[in-house]
Amino acid sequence: MICVPTPLSKTKDPDVSYILAAVKWVQNNFKDGALIVLESTTYPGTTEDLILPLLSENKRKVGRDFFLAFSPERIDPGNKSFNTQNTFKLVGGVTPACCDMAKTFYEQSIVKIFATSSTRVAEMTKVFENVFRSVNIALVNELAVLCDRMGINVYEVIDAAATKNFGFMAFYPGPGVGGHCIPLDPYYLSWKSKEYDLHTRFIELAGEINEGMPYFVVAKLQRILNQRTQCLNGAGILVLGVTYKADTGDSRQSPAIKVMELLHKEGAQLTYVDPYAEKLQLGEVEFSGKKLSPSLLAECHCALILTAHSSFDYDLIVKHAPIVFDTRNGIRNVQGEKGNVILL
Repeated sequence: MICVPTPLSKTKDPDVSYILAAVKWVQNNFKDGALIVLESTTYPGTTEDLILPLLSENKRKVGRDFFLAFSPERIDPGNKSFNTQNTFKLVGGVTPACCDMAKTFYEQSIVKIFATSSTRVAEMTKVFENVFRSVNIALVNELAVLCDRMGINVYEVIDAAATKNFGFMAFYPGPGVGGHCIPLDPYYLSWKSKEYDLHTRFIELAGEINEGMPYFVVAKLQRILNQRTQCLNGAGILVLGVTYKADTGDSRQSPAIKVMELLHKEGAQLTYVDPYAEKLQLGEVEFSGKKLSPSLLAECHCALILTAHSSFDYDLIVKHAPIVFDTRNGIRNVQGEKGNVILL
């Protein structure tokens, strides 16, 4: 099972070097009859175009001497409702025998298996799943920007729309997208599409909107402070949550990091609280996480919620911070006066 990073280059082209390095190792060590499964999310065609030729050297025949398949991860970090026992595992083989072998392997530990007709279908399905989320998050992020201009509570709009029990799926805005999937995988598909003289403008536009959200957050924070005669340069900003998702310790591609980098560049005095991240590196500057307390909140000019961890005491935050800029609607369950709270 090969499950390695699939990052992007600086020009947002796929970097498959980790996959190739892993396959080279497998190529030099596997024995006849081995099952090799790629689980890394990648563009359609990777398994057959990159991996198969390498493993087929020395006259080894796929489906006879070795078995090659693609079966992407389907994991939602922090989600306690769905796991490998109740989530379908996709499997696509280079040959029918490869698919059967991979299916048999995963059935030993995973209950639900869904076999596709090829590795390309399985690869495309996984990328599409992440593109689906990217596009819908971009849509609601753009709606949030419009609602901000119009003075409308975007969360109230979404909650009202969610009362429709057909044809609507609720997505929520935020300071951007993070993790190792949604910010990266759509670009794999848009890159591959150019091989077929097709520009996936919708996918690329979604990426642009999501990448622009950290800049929107900083601009709105600057406006919030200006209205209170406070300059962003020198302002004490207490960042609450730096990981990319609530209740997880993964900070890869976290929009909170990007927001902090922009604030640091503008001269803001940053401190942060995150029970899942003790240390944080911004360029050459290392930050240490603080413990949330009334005095820490009272000392800042603004408490900026970028990741809404369930362990945060939101009543304490609202009570003691002079201003709360909440980009995740973490304060939704706070009872009582919330006049110092500004939502995304």
